[in-house]
Amino acid sequence: MSVPISLVIFDCDGVLVDTERIAVRIDVAVLAELGWPMTEAEVIERFMGKSDEEMTRQIEAHLGRSLPASWEEPFRHLYREAFAAELAPVPGILEALDAIAIPTCVASSGTHEKIRYTLGLTGLYDRFAGRIFSASEVAHGKPAPDLFLHAASRMGVTPAGCAVVEDSSYGVQAARAAGMRAFGYAGGLAPRRSLEGPQTVVFDDMRELPRLLSSVGF
Repeated sequence: MSVPISLVIFDCDGVLVDTERIAVRIDVAVLAELGWPMTEAEVIERFMGKSDEEMTRQIEAHLGRSLPASWEEPFRHLYREAFAAELAPVPGILEALDAIAIPTCVASSGTHEKIRYTLGLTGLYDRFAGRIFSASEVAHGKPAPDLFLHAASRMGVTPAGCAVVEDSSYGVQAARAAGMRAFGYAGGLAPRRSLEGPQTVVFDDMRELPRLLSSVGF
């Protein structure tokens, strides 16, 4: 018999806040400026769900040179201005959060600064304040399980009692590696097939999440 779910761990980008569509568009422009032309589909496949540090490592490997420590600074305003103008909660997430009675937290590849900014813009920060964990706190980001295991430990819940809501292939891989049940949100940018796999429920509408959490039996 499976352990009841007693904690829901939410990714942030693309799960709580609809940042990915905006960010991927800007990523394409930034990468072209750096000398690595890439389509939106390629950015989604290669980078979505990974930390900024991992993205920097891959860019440097491709270019064959190191980037200065502040290489992102000239581009940062592009993301902030677009988020300020366009960012909204993921459709259906407010209804889902209102209907979920068990404890929740956030575990994101983003920095604490970025998480605070995007959750604040969308009015979601107060729902998670004090229960927000960043990949900057662990040795290895997704698809390694470190971040989810860290969040579960801090929240006092065993991995088997956790459900993870993710929208990227690296995120669901990290959840599985942590021994947690994964819920792959296919209403965003990642292809459904990239989310499918063992210990994973794939769904398209956030409004369905509370029902899925209460009925899961794997």
